[in-house]
Amino acid sequence: MEKHLLKSLIVFHKQRFLEEKKLVKREILTTLIKFLDTREVIFISGIRRSGKSTLMSLIAKEILTKRDIKQSNILFINFEDERFINFTSEDFEKLYQTYLEIENPAGKKYLFFDEIQNINGWERWINRLNEFEDVKIFITGSNASLISSSISTSLTGRNRQIQNQTFSFKEYLWFLGLNVDERDLCLPEKIVEIKRAFENYLKLGGFPEVLKNGDITLAEQYFKDIIHRDVVSRYNIRNVKEIRELSLYLITNSGCLASYESLRSAIAAKNASTIKNFLTILEDVYLIRSLSLYDFSLKKQLYNPDKYYVNDIGFYHAVGFRFSENIGRVLETIVFQQLLRKGLDIFYWKSPKASEVDFLVSLANNRKEAIQVTYSLTQNNLARETIGLTAINERFSGVDKLILTYDEEKTIEYATGTVKVLPVWKWLLE
Repeated sequence: MEKHLLKSLIVFHKQRFLEEKKLVKREILTTLIKFLDTREVIFISGIRRSGKSTLMSLIAKEILTKRDIKQSNILFINFEDERFINFTSEDFEKLYQTYLEIENPAGKKYLFFDEIQNINGWERWINRLNEFEDVKIFITGSNASLISSSISTSLTGRNRQIQNQTFSFKEYLWFLGLNVDERDLCLPEKIVEIKRAFENYLKLGGFPEVLKNGDITLAEQYFKDIIHRDVVSRYNIRNVKEIRELSLYLITNSGCLASYESLRSAIAAKNASTIKNFLTILEDVYLIRSLSLYDFSLKKQLYNPDKYYVNDIGFYHAVGFRFSENIGRVLETIVFQQLLRKGLDIFYWKSPKASEVDFLVSLANNRKEAIQVTYSLTQNNLARETIGLTAINERFSGVDKLILTYDEEKTIEYATGTVKVLPVWKWLLE
C-alpha cells in the first residue's frame, strides 16, 4: 500500500476510535483491565456486531483517563475497511513505522487491531512486535478457528483469549440507564420497570444496535452478512442452500437435541459428514453453540448427540421459522448465553431412565448446579420438570437445584433436597 494512504487511514481510524461518544459499560471490562500490565497479546473474539470494537474503545478510555497515557501512544486499525483490500503481510511493518512517524510516541504503545484475521501472515508480525517492542496489543476477530490456529503456531503461551458476547440483560439495563441493586428488587415500581425491559430483551436479543434502534430487522441483516461474508466467502462453500437451511433449522429449534443424521434428514442433505463440517463452521463464526452430554465416560460424551443453541435470541425472532412463539425455548437460550458469559463448564445431563436436566454446571469447590428452564410450573408439568433434578442425587453429591421460569419464585422441598425456583430476569441480575 502507498504510504500516503496508510497515513490517511491511521489518522482517520484513530479519530473515529477516540471520538467522544456514549459507551455502555460491559461486564467483561473488569476482567480485561486485569491484563493491561501483562506481556500477553489479548484476543477478543465473538460474533459479528457484538460490540468488540466498542469494547476496545472502553479499554482505550480506561487507559487514557486512569493511567495518564497520551493519545499519541494509541493506534487503532480496523481491517474491515475496504481501503485495506490491497494490504498484505509485507505492509505491516510499513504501517507501524508510519504510525511512529506521525505520532512520535514515548513509552509503551497500546495497539488495537480490529478483524486482523483478514490479512494473511498477521500472527508472525504480531509475535515479533510483542517480542521486541514496548507494546500492549489487543486484537479482535469473529472466527474462532482462524484465530486459534494462528495463535497455536506463533503465539503459544503469549496470549490471552477473551470471548465477547452480545449484551447481557444487566448491560441492557445499563444501556437504559437502570443501575439495579438488591434494594431495587424490593420496590414494586422498580420491579415493573425491570420486567418491562426484560420483555423487550426477550423480543430483541442482545445485539447493541438492535437494542439501540429497537429494530429486529438489523439481526436479519447480520445473519446475511455472517452467511455470505464469514461462511460462504471464507470457506468457499458451494452448496449455499444447504448451509443456510441448516442455520435456519438450528436457529428455529434453538436448544434442540440433534445428531448429525437427524440434521441431515431435516434439511435433506447428501451425507452426515457434510453436516458435521457445516456445524464446525457455524460454531467457528459464533452463529451457533453446542452443548454436550455430561458423562464420566468421554466415549459416551462423544457419541451422544449435542444440543444446539443460537448465539443470540435476536436471530430466532428475525429469521427463524415459527408457527407459534415458544417462550420456554427463548428463556432456555437466554440462560445458556448467560452461563457462557460466566465462563463456566456447562453440559446437559440425562439419567439412566432418560429424564433430562437442561444444564449441569460445574461450580467452585467441586460443587455442581443443575438448572431446569420452563415458562411456568403447573400441576401438569411439575413432575416432568423436577424428575431430572431429583434423579441427579443418585449420581452426584453436593448439587444445587434450580428451576428458572418466566416469573415465579418459591422453594420446593423434597426428601432428596430443596429445589429453588426463580424468575429468569432476577437470576440474570445475580
